[in-house]
Amino acid sequence: MFIKKNDIIFMLSAVFIMAGYFWSCDSNKAKTETEEWSHAQVEKGPVRVAVSCTGRVVSNLDVEIKCKASGEIIKLPFDISDQVKKGVLLVELDPVDEQRKVKQAKISLASSQAKLKQKKVDLQIAEKDLAIERKSIEVALKSAKAKANDARAKAERRKYLFEKKLTALETKESMETAAVQAEVDLENAQIRIEELEIKAKEVEIKRQDVKLAEAQVETDKINLSLAEQLLQDTKVYSPIDGVISERNVQSGQIISSGISNVGGGTVVMVVSDLSRMFVLASVDESDIGQVELGQDVAITADAFPGKHFSGKIERIGTKGVNVSNVVTFEVKIELLGANKSLLKPEMTTNIKIIVAKKEEALLVPSEAVFSKEKQHFVRTLIDGGDMKERPVQVGISDGVFTEIVSGLNEGDTVVYRQGEVSSRWRTDPSKQNLSSRRGMRVLFGSGRR
Repeated sequence: MFIKKNDIIFMLSAVFIMAGYFWSCDSNKAKTETEEWSHAQVEKGPVRVAVSCTGRVVSNLDVEIKCKASGEIIKLPFDISDQVKKGVLLVELDPVDEQRKVKQAKISLASSQAKLKQKKVDLQIAEKDLAIERKSIEVALKSAKAKANDARAKAERRKYLFEKKLTALETKESMETAAVQAEVDLENAQIRIEELEIKAKEVEIKRQDVKLAEAQVETDKINLSLAEQLLQDTKVYSPIDGVISERNVQSGQIISSGISNVGGGTVVMVVSDLSRMFVLASVDESDIGQVELGQDVAITADAFPGKHFSGKIERIGTKGVNVSNVVTFEVKIELLGANKSLLKPEMTTNIKIIVAKKEEALLVPSEAVFSKEKQHFVRTLIDGGDMKERPVQVGISDGVFTEIVSGLNEGDTVVYRQGEVSSRWRTDPSKQNLSSRRGMRVLFGSGRR
């Protein structure tokens, strides 16, 4: 069988590679076997599992101070970091324009009040005139009715006597004329009654004029109140006890109103409530499932090396924030302890959220625990200095120490090589042999081709 020169070279290369591979494995094995074993006793102690992240310090409340009025600042008594009490004056604007508006509103109110008084007097006079005239007309009507009835009766009697030829025609006609005149007077009295209704309506109009004058007085009172409020708005008082954390203006600067300006007005300063301090931490979505309300938190800050701060979780964000396909959830942590005042708003902190802890747990170095066939094992010393693999059930681990739930007792000695279990491939000989066999098949399979 003829073998090509290139095939021979390739097969020789494969042999040299495999030889080098096995020499390397034997060297590593020899090196491992010559490494010293470390010993550790099984002891009871505390262990904690923490979720690490970063956060920033925030105050309990930040209040932006703006003015409802616009104008020039004439008083600005506080600067950054000054303590302020609720109700103290923070800023005052020049009140000249608002004082003029108040004076103008007072004059308008006085004028409308005088007009109202005049309208009320006119109404009283008109009502009295109407009452007197009504009474006079009613009396005249009553008299006219009586006269008309009497004249008509006399005229009827004279007519009867004339028909009996007991009186003269002239007398009869005189009585008839008198009766007609009395009836005309009665009709005139009734017409005056109708005219009286027109006067009553005129009085009603005067009554409405009084109501309009009263409405004008109320309007002027409201305008005066608004002007006085604008004058008061030239002074701004602190809404809370706190610290001036920002100041964005200077005395003499002209600022815009926070309610009438489209842009929202000028932010004069920010007052922060530092009675309670919080840290807003960003927890990765892979860790948020372990975080719960009330968990303890260990906090450090680069500004205070060696100092430790404590806190508790007060709020967990419902919705995550996606930045560059990385989802995090905001967790609000309240700072506790006497030294919390050292931390300042916007400081960056390192957070460790204690998601699990035990104060009295059986602990072994995490390097002493290895896995094989889905079971955890440790090596222990037995009589004579021999080692024995013992299956164990593990609990929580902080990466340095691992809790042993069952399989060991306090005082037992475990042995291990440092770094031995850092690779799962090294801890399982079956996997190592399988990988070696696969490597040989690949090499020699290539040689056959």
